[in-house]
Amino acid sequence: MTDRPLTPLLDRAPMPEDLRRLSDSDLTRLAHELRAETISVVSETGGHLGAGLGVEELPVALHAGFNTPKDRLSWDVSHLRYPHKILTGRRDRALTLRKGGGLSGFTKRSESAFDPFGAAHSSTSISAGLGFAVARDLGGAPEHGIGDVVAVIGDGAISAGMAYEGLNNAGHLGKRLIVILNDNEMSIDRPVGAMSTYLSGLYAGAPFQELKAAAKGAVSLLPQPFQEGARRARELVNAATVGGTLFEELGFSYIWPIDGHDMDQLLAVLRTVKTRADGPVLIHAITKKGKGFPPAERAADKGHATAKFDPVTGDQKKPVSNAPSYTKVFAERLIRAAEVDPLVTAVTAAMPGGTGLNLFGERFPSRCFDVGIAEQHGVTFAAGMAAGGLKPFCAIYSTFLQRGYDQVVHDVALQRLPVRFAIDRAGLVGADGPTHAGAFDIAFLANLPDFVVMAAADEAELVHMVATAHAIDDRPSAFRFPRGEGVGVDLPEQGQVLEIGRGRIVEEGAGVAILSFGARLQECRRAAEALSRRGILPTIADARFAKPLDRDLILSLAEEHEALITIEEGAVGGFGSHVAQLLAEAGVFDRGLTFRSMVLPDTFLDQDSPAKMYAAAAMSAAHIEAKVLDVLGVANLDERRA
Repeated sequence: MTDRPLTPLLDRAPMPEDLRRLSDSDLTRLAHELRAETISVVSETGGHLGAGLGVEELPVALHAGFNTPKDRLSWDVSHLRYPHKILTGRRDRALTLRKGGGLSGFTKRSESAFDPFGAAHSSTSISAGLGFAVARDLGGAPEHGIGDVVAVIGDGAISAGMAYEGLNNAGHLGKRLIVILNDNEMSIDRPVGAMSTYLSGLYAGAPFQELKAAAKGAVSLLPQPFQEGARRARELVNAATVGGTLFEELGFSYIWPIDGHDMDQLLAVLRTVKTRADGPVLIHAITKKGKGFPPAERAADKGHATAKFDPVTGDQKKPVSNAPSYTKVFAERLIRAAEVDPLVTAVTAAMPGGTGLNLFGERFPSRCFDVGIAEQHGVTFAAGMAAGGLKPFCAIYSTFLQRGYDQVVHDVALQRLPVRFAIDRAGLVGADGPTHAGAFDIAFLANLPDFVVMAAADEAELVHMVATAHAIDDRPSAFRFPRGEGVGVDLPEQGQVLEIGRGRIVEEGAGVAILSFGARLQECRRAAEALSRRGILPTIADARFAKPLDRDLILSLAEEHEALITIEEGAVGGFGSHVAQLLAEAGVFDRGLTFRSMVLPDTFLDQDSPAKMYAAAAMSAAHIEAKVLDVLGVANLDERRA
C-alpha cells in the first residue's frame, strides 16, 4: 500500500495493554491516527467503512479503560470491527481483510481472544453479553476468567426485537452488564456536545448512584436552545410511560447522551462505570457515521459498505461489467409490475439499497416499506398485507431470511398466503464469507407444503420469475438469485409467466443428464463444452423449480440416461434431496440409474472470491466435468489406458 498515513502513536501500541500506558491526550491523538489507518486499509480491501469511522474513539477508550480480553467486549453486527482488529494485534494482517486465508470481515472466535463472540447478524450483543455475565457469576470454567462485560449495539440494531428481549432479561436478572448504544443517526452539534461535556464532569466525580439524577437535572440548567438539542437526542429512547426512559423501565441505569467522539468524556464515563456500577448500565453515545472522511460523510449511506477506493477522493474502483446486477434486474422488473398493478407492494428489513428496493421506493414511496432490522416482523407484516388483498414482495437476503423462519412457516405457509419472497445473495457471496452465504433457503423452504420455490439460472430467467411470482395468488412463493452481475444474456422485453413446476431442456445429449437448479447452469454448460472434446455430450436441463418438482422431466431424464446429476447452490437437504426422494418412490433406482447430487459441502466455507469459494466447494465447471467422467467410469478407463 502506498502513501501510508503517519501513525507514530499507533505504531507504539500494537496491543490493548500498550494503550493503557498512554496518557489521555495521547489516546485522543491515537484515535485520529486509527481513523487514518482505517481509511487507508479499507481503500485497499473494500468493506464496511462508515460505521468504523464513526467509532474510532470508542474502541480506543474501551481497550484502554478495560482489561480486554479478560473483560469481554462484544461488537454487535461487527460493522465496527476494523478499528478493533487493528488495535488487537492484527494490524499487520489488516490488508488481508475479507480475502481468502485472511482476516474475517467480522468478529470471529477462532481468530482472536479479543473476539469473544462472533457477530455478523445484528442485535445479538446484549444477549451474548448477558450470557457472559451469567457465566462469570456462576463460576464458569476457570480458564475463562471473565471480568467485566461490555456489549456495543447500534441504533439500527437496537430496533430489532431480539435486542429488547436481551434488555428485558438483563434488567430482570440485574447482572453487572455494560451496554453502549452507539447512536450514529443524529449528528452531534454544539448543543449536544455542551450538555455532554457538562455531564461528563459530573460522572467523573459523583457517586454512581447519583448519575441518573444528575443526568435528569442537567438539562434544566442549560439555555433553552441547548435544552432542545438534548431533548432531541433523548427522543430516540423515550418511553411512553411516566418516570423515565424505556431503558430505565427495563431496569438499566441510563447515562445519556455523551459525545462518542470526545475521548475525555468517554474515558471519564467508562472509568466511573467500571469502578462503581453494580448492575446493568446503558451508556448512550452519539457518534457520526463516516466521520473524518468527507466522501463518506457526504454519501447517502455514510460509506457503509464500499469497494476499493481512492483514499483521497473516495472514488470507488469497481470492476466494469456490461451485464446488469441481478439485484437491479429484480428491482426494475418489480417496478414494472407495480406500474400496471396498484396492489404490488414491497417490504425489506433495513436493506433497501442492498435489495434494490431503494429504486422501488423512489418510484412508489407509499408502497415500499423498510421495517428496520426486524425480519420476523417484516415477514408477518407482508403476510398481513397478503391477507388484506395486496401483493407483497418481501425482499430479504437468504442469510437474513433465516431470522424470520418461524414466521415464514406459521404466518405465511400454514395460512397459504401469497407472499412473494425475493431471496437475494443466494449461494456463496465471496468476501462476506460464511455468515452471509445463502446456503440453506432451498432446504428450509422446499420442505414447506404448497410453497413454490424457484431459482434463476440467469438474469433473463429472473425476469420471468418476477412475473411468475406476481401471478401466483393462491399460495406463497420464492425466487432466489445470486449476488453480483448477471451472465450477460439478453433480457426479454416482457417477463413470461412460467408454468408452475415445469423445467426446460437446455442442451440435448445422451448418456448422462445434468439437472441444474439455479445459477450453476453456466458452469454446467462450460463443463459440457469440455466434455464434448472427449466425445461426451451430456443433456443439460434447468429445473427452474425445486417445489413443485417437474416430475415428468425428472423421470424422463432418468429413463433416457444412464446417469443423472443434480447441482444446486445450496446445502444438502434441498433440491437434490427432493429429486432423490422422487426417484426412490418411483422405483427408478431399482432399474440401475446412477444418481449423484452436487451441493455445498457440509462445512462453513471461509471468505474468498466467489470463484475460489465455488472451487473449494467442488462446484466449478471442472468439478462438474470430473463428476460426469466419474459416473460414466471414464476416469477409470483413462487410468487403465495410461
